[in-house]
Amino acid sequence: MGFSLLRFSESQIWKSAISRYVLAVIASAAALGLRFTLTPLLGNANPYHTAWLGVVFCAWFCGVGPSVLATLLMTVGISYWFIPPYHSFQVESPRELFGVAGFFLFAVVIISIGERARRTQAKLNAAHDELDMAVKQRTTELAEANEKLRELTSSILHLQDEERRRFARDLHDSVGQLLAVLGMNLAFFDRENLTTGAVQLLSESKQLTEQILTEIRTISHLLHPPLLDEAGLGVALRIYVEGFSQRSKIVTDLQVPKDLPRLSRDLEISIFRIVQESLTNIHKHAGAKFVSISIIRSADGVTVNVVDDGKGLAEGYSFGVGLRGMEERVRQLRGSFKLSSNSQGTTVAVTLPAMPKEEAVAVGAKQVAGPATGEL
Repeated sequence: MGFSLLRFSESQIWKSAISRYVLAVIASAAALGLRFTLTPLLGNANPYHTAWLGVVFCAWFCGVGPSVLATLLMTVGISYWFIPPYHSFQVESPRELFGVAGFFLFAVVIISIGERARRTQAKLNAAHDELDMAVKQRTTELAEANEKLRELTSSILHLQDEERRRFARDLHDSVGQLLAVLGMNLAFFDRENLTTGAVQLLSESKQLTEQILTEIRTISHLLHPPLLDEAGLGVALRIYVEGFSQRSKIVTDLQVPKDLPRLSRDLEISIFRIVQESLTNIHKHAGAKFVSISIIRSADGVTVNVVDDGKGLAEGYSFGVGLRGMEERVRQLRGSFKLSSNSQGTTVAVTLPAMPKEEAVAVGAKQVAGPATGEL
């Protein structure tokens, strides 16, 4: 703070030459006035006692010219008021003349040192300003780079979702349909008279075909559940959580409002991916036996809570790609992400603001007729 104040004072003083000279005159008058005040204490001794303060002050703040002027004014004032005979410039002895000459000589030395220190300080100030400018420039460049990185990450996540949606659709519509046709063709041979070995081989082929078809449907639904686009977040999450509970043998409780309205496309896919990634982490790392998932809709937005009773995160745990992706999705939607963990389990709490109407995706309230096929 003192350094900043000193720089501020110097910058104000050095704005004009006139102000520096005026300040030097004021400093000279102040030094002489202080000497008048101390006269009852000092008497005739040390007539230059306060003048040194004026010389040092002017040498540091006012520059060479004003300092020389101040030294001359103080020399004249001291000779006139404080050196006998008073109110006269007459010199009674060489000692007084040497005193005046010595004061002036040492004042010149002080002025020279002060000028050198002032110039050094000016260079330091300039270097400090350049460093500040460089730091601000680098900070701006870093902020721009971070923003571009966020935009790139956002684009990658969006493209990833689109690619998953396309791949899931193609996988289901092409490979899935071919396997279904293959299954029907194999069923046709049941009517033919085949040997026992052929019948067994045919039966095994049918089982393999059905198993492959089931796996294809499961992979397709995991990549992008079609119900998310057709029926909305609630139905898609219920089907996915049921499949997860069956596969992982982890009891999973899902609480979704029955009257949950359709949300924007980005909001629905983000919530689904957050739940999906949370359950994946729980299955891989938590060793949990029970998971509770709650989706709460309010006027301000949507809150997602995923709580497990696992062993919690180890001390010093570093976020992986999945959690980073969750954070990035939440950041893009201007929401909040909180991860808390202890020996009793881990909680993922996400709050996402409600999308403006103009940003919401115009989707219908189309319902699914009959149970969904495929194991999740």
